[in-house]
Amino acid sequence: MIVLMFVIGLFIVLGILLINGKGSSLIAGYNTMPPEEKEKYDTVALCKFMGKMMFTLSFSMLFWVLSEAYEIGALFAFGLVLFIGIIVFMLIYVNTGNRFKK
Repeated sequence: MIVLMFVIGLFIVLGILLINGKGSSLIAGYNTMPPEEKEKYDTVALCKFMGKMMFTLSFSMLFWVLSEAYEIGALFAFGLVLFIGIIVFMLIYVNTGNRFKK
């Protein structure tokens, strides 16, 4: 439970960093792009979106903590489904359309 709380805290700290438009080097794929390719993207919008996603992932992990504290397995299952759903949404949203292109 302590490790999980540490991970949630880490996600929240990363969310704060990203929502302020900083930390683009932490986004996988974006940090490996050549500089001329990075110029095509709205870095601040991408960072803010990823920051919001870090907060929602942290929220879904809170259900895991609650399931352990109250010994209710359904809370863990709900949190896991929510976590996976957020990941799927994030992958589809980021990779479809030109939402983050300038």
